[in-house]
Amino acid sequence: MPAFREAHPEYRVRVIAVGSGEALRLAARGDADVVLSHSPRAEEEFMAAGYGGARRQVMFNDFLIVGPSGDEASRCRRLDVASALTCLAESGALFISRGDDSGTHAKERLLWTAAGVEPEGDWYLEAGQGMGAVLMMASEKGAYTLSDRGTYLSMRERLRLEVLVEGDPVLRNQYAVITVRDASNLEGARAFAEWIAAPNAQALIGEFGVERFGRPLFSPNAAAR
Repeated sequence: MPAFREAHPEYRVRVIAVGSGEALRLAARGDADVVLSHSPRAEEEFMAAGYGGARRQVMFNDFLIVGPSGDEASRCRRLDVASALTCLAESGALFISRGDDSGTHAKERLLWTAAGVEPEGDWYLEAGQGMGAVLMMASEKGAYTLSDRGTYLSMRERLRLEVLVEGDPVLRNQYAVITVRDASNLEGARAFAEWIAAPNAQALIGEFGVERFGRPLFSPNAAAR
């Protein structure tokens, strides 16, 4: 936002940080002019319902399945997500879901479906919380969860969790910018959407996280449509 404000001082920006599902609902009610989200299916439904003006992908990172450090984490370590989730369900290991209709929650539901598993029972807990709170819960309870890599890395030093599964292509986490068709400030919404997809902002995205983590947290891909 500081870079956008510097490039476009004529606009005032109020950021509402919520899960993708809630962000799209806010936009549908007319309470947001532009959305940055990572829930492709919900975004497609938003566009199909006529709420969106234009939608464009801007960056991606990936999801991880993380679990308690040590032997407990290694028992279901697999190369692919489906077999890891099947193993966790069969073992009855505690799995904490965000349960908040966020992009991460939507992705998790798709992964369980692809694995042919209906997550239910005492081993499956829906927290109704954001990613940071869920990671802390999983760490405290010795449980497993699905996390975006950026949040996990930013909290890693405070967590007793390690990566169980990563690198499976289905864990890609795509973000898109969407202007709202009936935005109260459509000009400003379009300015932001054009700015975040332009070379300068894409370069900022590609550098974000390198200084702190030694690697970027996102890969810019606005050029790919």
